[in-house]
Amino acid sequence: MRYLGIDYGLKRLGLAMCDPKQTIVSPLCRLHHDPGQPQRCIGAIKELVEEHGVEALVLGLPLNMDGSEGTQAKQTRQFGEQIGRVIDVPVHFQDERLSSAAADDLMDQMDLNPRQRKEKRDMLAACAILQDFLDATASPNHDRPQ
Repeated sequence: MRYLGIDYGLKRLGLAMCDPKQTIVSPLCRLHHDPGQPQRCIGAIKELVEEHGVEALVLGLPLNMDGSEGTQAKQTRQFGEQIGRVIDVPVHFQDERLSSAAADDLMDQMDLNPRQRKEKRDMLAACAILQDFLDATASPNHDRPQ
């Protein structure tokens, strides 16, 4: 099954995808996002789903450090619901609390300049979200936010 990981943000969305065997997660692209016009991003995501044969989406859920949901998590869930009404694939949510930190750690190792870091951060966060989801679902006691 091929999954598309999404790091949802108010200005940008980072996207990552795994191969059908779920062994490799790769950055895909970054979309500019206007919360007032979500249909633009949803349309672009729909095209990618169709083009790459994606069978499910994994949307990063920004929980608070205590596990509760704040404003951003609620907006992310709303975006996930909007996607679900337009794209006929399951939408899963994955705790993304440390995905940006993981992306920053990886970029530190890559020795990127600030411009390169800005361009790659959202996609690498999407990679971390998707990899965490795949690891959790492979675990016998997987426990992920729904």
